[in-house]
Amino acid sequence: MELAGRMTRLGTESAFEVLIRANALEATGRKVIHLELGEPDFDTPEHISEAATDALRAGATHYVPAPGIPELREAVAGFLSRTGRLETTPDRVVVTPGAKPVMFYAMLALCEEGDEIVYPDPGFPMYESIASFVGAVPVPIPLREQNAFRVDPDELASLVTERTKLVILSSPHNPCGSALSAAECEAIADLATRRDFVVLADEVYWAIRYGGRHESVLDVDGMTDRTILLDGWSKTFAMTGWRLGFGVFPAWMVEPVTRLVINSVSCTSAFSQHAAVAALDGPWEPVEQMVTEFRRRRDVVVEGLNRIPGVTCTEPEGAFYAFPGVGDLGLSSKDLEVALLDRAGVACLSGTAFGREGEGYVLVSYANSVERLRDALEAIEAVLPELVR
Repeated sequence: MELAGRMTRLGTESAFEVLIRANALEATGRKVIHLELGEPDFDTPEHISEAATDALRAGATHYVPAPGIPELREAVAGFLSRTGRLETTPDRVVVTPGAKPVMFYAMLALCEEGDEIVYPDPGFPMYESIASFVGAVPVPIPLREQNAFRVDPDELASLVTERTKLVILSSPHNPCGSALSAAECEAIADLATRRDFVVLADEVYWAIRYGGRHESVLDVDGMTDRTILLDGWSKTFAMTGWRLGFGVFPAWMVEPVTRLVINSVSCTSAFSQHAAVAALDGPWEPVEQMVTEFRRRRDVVVEGLNRIPGVTCTEPEGAFYAFPGVGDLGLSSKDLEVALLDRAGVACLSGTAFGREGEGYVLVSYANSVERLRDALEAIEAVLPELVR
C-alpha cells in the first residue's frame, strides 16, 4: 500500500527530532542540557489546574459547542479588550485544541490549489508545511539580521501577486525574537487593503515581551475584517500540554471555520475550557513572574553568546529564544547542531529548521534555569575551538 502523495508535502518540527536524539544520549548516561524545546519550563499556575479539577468533578466531560463554550468565548473577548489588544465580540472567537488548527482552518478555508501564502523565513516550520499540504504555494519572505529580523514591507509588496490569499506575520517572532514596529504594521495593513489579502497574525508570544508596546496590524482601522488573530494559552500560561488555542476571525469566516472544527475534532475538551477561563480571568502575577525570569535568562544568554569568538547574538524583544549568528565558524548550522549535542552535550536547533534563511544561525531556547544556561554556554565555548580547527 502507498500513502497519498499529499503526505510528501507535510513536514515536521525538528525540535522533536533533536529531542529524540538527546533522549537517546541521556539513556546511555550522558548529561544533556536541553535548549531546543519551545515550551516554558514553568508549571501551569495552580488556580488554573484547580479550575479544571472542579470542572471535571462538576461533570464537564461531554461534548460542547464546536467554536467553544460561551463563557470562554466571552472571556477571550474580555481579555483582549482589557489588555488593549482588540475590541471584538465573542461570536468571532473560535476555540481550538492548540493553536495549530487555526493555521490549518485558515488555509483550508481561504486557499484553492495554487493560491499563494507568504510566510516569514526563518519562521515557525508549520507555516510552510501546512501551506504545502493544503495545496497552496508557500512563498517565503526573508527576515534579515540587518533589518532586526523583521518583515520589510517593501519586499513583501514585491512578493504579493494576484494569487496571494494569505500573509502570515509572527510578532513577537519565533525563532528570532523580533517584533514589528507600528510603522511596519501600518504599511502591511495598507498593502493588505490595496492588494486584497488576509493576514494571519500569529501572536502566541504576545505576553512574553521585554519592554515597549505590542504593535499589531489589528491596531489599524479596518483590519479586523481581513485579519485572523492566532493566540492561545500554551506560552502565556505555561499550558503546552493542555492543547488550547483560539482564533479571532473576520465575521465572514466564523461559520466555515466552525464547520471545519466539526468535521475534524468536534470540539475542544470541555473541562480544559473552564481552566482557560480561569487563566484569562485569574491573577496575572504568575505571568509577570515568568516573564521577569525569562528576561533575566535572556540577558545571561545574549551576553554569554556574544563573548564566544565567532558568535554574535542580537537581543530578542520577545519570546524565549536567542538566534545567534554562527556563520563565521565555518560549519553549516546543521553540522553545528549535531556537533554541539554529540561533543558538548547541548541540544539546540539548526537555524535551517526554520527555513533556508536560517543557515548561519542556531536557535537557543532559554526555557531552562540560569545555572543550566551558564553550564551550556561554558560547554559551547569549550568545544568550539575543537570544531573549527
